[in-house]
Amino acid sequence: MISILLVAAGAVYSVFSARQKTLKKALQETAPQAISRAQTDSSNLPANTENDAKILLYNPEPEREANHYLQVAAASLGFALGGLFYAPLTLGAVCCLVYMTIPFWKDAYASVMEEKRINMAVLDSVVLPSYVLFHFYIVGSLAHFLYFYSRKVLVKTEDHTRQNLINVFGEHPRTVWILKDGVEIEMPFEALDNNCLVVVHTGETIPIDGVIEQGFASIDQHILTGESQPVEKTTGDEVFASTVILSGSLHIKVSKTGRATVAAQIGEILLKTADFKSSIQSSGERLADSSAVPTLLLGAIALPTVGSSGAIAVLNASFGYSVRVFAPISILNYLDMASHHGILVKDGRSLDLLTKIDTVVFDKTGTLTLEQPHVGGVHLCNGFSEETLLQAAAAAEHKQTHPIAKAILAEAEARELALDEIQNAKYEVGYGIKVHLVSEQLIHVGSIRFMQLEAIDVPEQIHVAIQVAHDEGHSLVLVAINEQLAGVIELHVTIRPEVKEVIQDLHALGLSICIISGDHEKPTKNLAQKIGIDSYFAEALPKDKAKHIEALQAEGKQVCFVGDGINDSIALKKANVSISMRGASSIATDTAQVVLMDKSLKKLADLFKISKELEQNLKKGFVMTIIPGAICVGGVFFLGFGVLSSILLFNIGLIAGVGNSMLPMMQKKAIRHDKEWDNKNT
Repeated sequence: MISILLVAAGAVYSVFSARQKTLKKALQETAPQAISRAQTDSSNLPANTENDAKILLYNPEPEREANHYLQVAAASLGFALGGLFYAPLTLGAVCCLVYMTIPFWKDAYASVMEEKRINMAVLDSVVLPSYVLFHFYIVGSLAHFLYFYSRKVLVKTEDHTRQNLINVFGEHPRTVWILKDGVEIEMPFEALDNNCLVVVHTGETIPIDGVIEQGFASIDQHILTGESQPVEKTTGDEVFASTVILSGSLHIKVSKTGRATVAAQIGEILLKTADFKSSIQSSGERLADSSAVPTLLLGAIALPTVGSSGAIAVLNASFGYSVRVFAPISILNYLDMASHHGILVKDGRSLDLLTKIDTVVFDKTGTLTLEQPHVGGVHLCNGFSEETLLQAAAAAEHKQTHPIAKAILAEAEARELALDEIQNAKYEVGYGIKVHLVSEQLIHVGSIRFMQLEAIDVPEQIHVAIQVAHDEGHSLVLVAINEQLAGVIELHVTIRPEVKEVIQDLHALGLSICIISGDHEKPTKNLAQKIGIDSYFAEALPKDKAKHIEALQAEGKQVCFVGDGINDSIALKKANVSISMRGASSIATDTAQVVLMDKSLKKLADLFKISKELEQNLKKGFVMTIIPGAICVGGVFFLGFGVLSSILLFNIGLIAGVGNSMLPMMQKKAIRHDKEWDNKNT
């Protein structure tokens, strides 16, 4: 009988192996055509980028494998049910069951012989063959069918969520309209080059990154930056692919197309970090593997006490497999949620690690403060007025683009001061600027060193103001008119408008907050007190920032570092979780595990809330799967539960766990449906 079973199993294995090889060959033969279609259909890609198309092309092999074994399980179930009426059909069920256990035997052999450990593969290799050994053909076929069906659900969910993550940042129209010789003509997206002038009207998606040559428009950038409010842009402003024009019309000079656009690069990052799933799933697998030995021991106890049916029921009650299925689905869905909040999570482990964070450390300059300062006061001398001083300084700086010039110009604009035209200008790099105005005034704007070099007298009262401002951490710009000092403009750092609310939200989540700054102690302390931060480290060099992070970790703290500069890159690497903002230095955003896409801190609290929701979702899923398992084991030893009861309870737990992991997606669809309904009825 055993030899007949082995021969039959070998025959079935040969048939299905041949079928798999045929499918694989067909896939290889059709791959070039599929890649060609991907090049044509996927507007994420420029023409003739076969490697790029291969990257984005969906890999059907995991789903094909799941479908293959699902078909075998269905055939096995049919044979087993048919065996109730015609006994020889049972042999077909036996062959199918033996064939389906081969992958489990291979995995179990590798686990025991190569990895020297007992994991879920070993448990599976014991449970599934036991259906044949103890003649539970129908139940075994049903168990295999449900197992491979759940594998198929997992594969499809992974692919669907991955595509959602990419599409959030990568949707473009297939064709675009360009302006040529004063006429709008339609052309394929992949034919665009940097010489094209693209025309985009109200309601259309901007297909490229570029600079506005003509027009004015209100643009919805939330899909790329997370900004809730539309932004107004006009000639000279930069626009990005995947954003939508709400009103207006633009002529845009192409700067980047296809995979060079910001949107496509973000999509590529998301795609390349798809392996995050395996790193996060490993925590679920470790939990599952840890249940293998106790389950095997309980099964061994059940065999002599309650019989083979009870032993199989106990083995089948393991919750480990359910965790392996629903944990990655939950992670994928919450990553998708983060992307829709304008948060780019480059390393999926960060969502898991954020739940353990108890200390958030901010870099000061550029993170808590904006690059551009603001005028905080004016110190006058020699009888000049504030308006005269600011008017002269703004006239001298009006062609400059550095932050100090912008701050002075913003103050002049706020006061509605008229500016004289410049005749000529002389720049002293690092010290200041010398300008002749049309009104024949000679203006000097710069540092005290610049004034001394130009032989302009600086009164004692200004020296005192400079010292006080220096102690407070403020910057000063001296202004002279016709070689006579008019006064000093005091510049204060501009705190990000959202900072206070963000700090309050983080405190509400139970987090400790700290500042690390290269600035002097007094201004750092003043900032900490002003915005409600618990502690600070001042006068910190780049290497010192990393040391402060390590010191906090040595105290048992789990540290999240938020920074934006090149000098933050070491600290970003040392932290348990690192966060930066889009628009920060490339080294910071390359190093950071998480990037806030709206160039602000507004979404920081949302990120922590998403990680907390993920933690709660995983815990809830764990409870939903362990309770049926515990009921099953208890029922076997005390209530006479058998194999069918164990399969029923196992799948109740599995369905509950998967359903729980899909809640974020269902909630997102419900919100989208409500918004569409509101828009339709508005």
